[in-house]
Amino acid sequence: MSLVVIKTKTDRALDILLYTVLTMAGLVTLFPFYYVIIMSVTPIIEVLKNGGFVLMPSKFTLVAYKAIFQSALVPRALQITAIITIVGTACNLLVTTLLAYPLSKKWLPGRNIVLMMIVFTLIFTGGMIPTYLVVKQTGLLNSIWALIIPSVVSTFNLLIMKSFFESLSEEIQDAAKIDGCNDMQALYHIVLPLCKPILATLMLFYGVTHWNEFFNGIMYMSDPKNYPLQVVLRNMLQQPQISQELLALNPEARVELPPETLRMALVVVSTLPMLVIYPFIQKHFTKGMMLGAIKG
Repeated sequence: MSLVVIKTKTDRALDILLYTVLTMAGLVTLFPFYYVIIMSVTPIIEVLKNGGFVLMPSKFTLVAYKAIFQSALVPRALQITAIITIVGTACNLLVTTLLAYPLSKKWLPGRNIVLMMIVFTLIFTGGMIPTYLVVKQTGLLNSIWALIIPSVVSTFNLLIMKSFFESLSEEIQDAAKIDGCNDMQALYHIVLPLCKPILATLMLFYGVTHWNEFFNGIMYMSDPKNYPLQVVLRNMLQQPQISQELLALNPEARVELPPETLRMALVVVSTLPMLVIYPFIQKHFTKGMMLGAIKG
């Protein structure tokens, strides 16, 4: 028997008001990105005619994107960022899983001491200068590993995965051990197939962090050839007068492509991949966050 909900005029008015507010909030949120896309594909002549503000151009051009990908700087930075994101996320998931799984076992000797040490790093850190000195002494400067190894595990993500492991049934794992599986085999064959939601969640967390790598790129990279994409974008936004020089554009292209158009196009290039990936793991992301928060 289905329950029929009868709404009064007040309820319907509140629904209309709520949807109106949510629609306006969505438009306000999406407008900056829409404006960036429009400015990146609008010819400079039309931009100048409209006083630098265009909502719906009559003509479109992809010259800015062509110039960006034909330059030597941006494709190299995009490649470095992609490598950091893929390799770094894989290392993050591997280390986080191998550390969270044993810590989820209450019978593990010294478990509480290790957890206290891990939580301590969540509250107190070594500091920027000691971390830089460690990276320097280990010879990681100007290497992509400097953007991966120092952040190979996140305490927050580790605790989320530990809580997820604790929410799984111990009986299933015990049954696997009775059938002859050791701990690693039980983890690989039994536990990990049940962990798709939390793995997708942490993959998103780690992946977005690596893709947006900015501060460590400035700290540990002194060679412009090793800059990740976000550092290149920062340099172009901070120094618009040298944007064209950074891309090594020829004089004709510099006239057609002002720094503003180049920066807008690069913002789109640096943002679009994460926007494309997110919808595919969004359902796992929501489930993983809920399940990972069941226990502390």
